[in-house]
Amino acid sequence: MESTETPTVLTVDSLLDHVQAGPARLGRTRLIGIDGPAGSGKTTLATRFAARAEARGLRCQVLHMDDLYDGWDGAVRGFGLLRDHVLQRMADGREGRYRRYDWGLNAYAELHVVPTTLDLLIVEGVTSCDRDAAGWQSLRIWVETSNDVRLGRGIERDGEALRDRWLDWMRWERDHFAGQRTRDRAHVIVDGNPAVEHAPETELVTKSVHFDHDSAAS
Repeated sequence: MESTETPTVLTVDSLLDHVQAGPARLGRTRLIGIDGPAGSGKTTLATRFAARAEARGLRCQVLHMDDLYDGWDGAVRGFGLLRDHVLQRMADGREGRYRRYDWGLNAYAELHVVPTTLDLLIVEGVTSCDRDAAGWQSLRIWVETSNDVRLGRGIERDGEALRDRWLDWMRWERDHFAGQRTRDRAHVIVDGNPAVEHAPETELVTKSVHFDHDSAAS
């Protein structure tokens, strides 16, 4: 696929074709990372990728970074858990393991296992495409939309009482993404609130597609 600089509709299946055509980099599993600012639409996109993957008979699992953060200040620690207890273990031929963080109880809860027999692992959430994961990833996706849309979605989901938390998070993630160059290193940049007509369950609207940078340093 060539680089594009204008909104372009792509099918989810075309991106899965690209992933399957390349080598597995996480043991026998292919890894997709979906990153971008909070409220941009990452979880929705991950669900659609998983549905299309399962429709073609792939063994697929979605891991949400929100399940690894130990609260609002836990994104970097959450990525460390992903890297050390899921990705590195799978690269070594062992099942990934993590405990889901219960935001209501403010404590880690039940154990989850990520088997080495997966065809596809989709990790979505802020920090999912941090540099240390790049060598294992077959596809890095960045999802974005305006700050107003993102904040509106967050307040609708979490309530007005958490507005200040959201604003603090938005400032933090902006600086984190700049340091990681997360957007620049993405293979695909997706519009999380597109005006272009498309079929949301099977298609996405991209702003840019680049498959010529596959290293953590790029």
